[in-house]
Amino acid sequence: MTFHSDKPIYLQMADRLCDEILAGTYKDDDRIPSVREYAVMLEVNTNTAVKTYDELARANIIYNKRGLGYFVTSGARERICDERRRLFKEQQLPELFRQMQLLGLDISDVVYTWTHLQKHKDC
Repeated sequence: MTFHSDKPIYLQMADRLCDEILAGTYKDDDRIPSVREYAVMLEVNTNTAVKTYDELARANIIYNKRGLGYFVTSGARERICDERRRLFKEQQLPELFRQMQLLGLDISDVVYTWTHLQKHKDC
């Protein structure tokens, strides 16, 4: 995984695991890789992975079954979607609309571009 400097690594790892839950790689009550396995997989220090799992457990996305590992909390996918929608509306949309205004784009330009990209995404 390539990490970016704009966000702590443990949060980028948490985002990745949430992406995997959203994509259906892990479903409710599925076991996820152990802290050590995830650290090795992403080539990070185990302490960073521990911090990631602690963060996700605090957010009620995963839970620990002592001696068995970590599992996806029931309803985690919906919680992730709700939070990401909220953040998108509060953080990304205002900047998108600001850029559109500066560039003289309207919503029809965006819809046209999106539609065109969707038709050609398998190319």
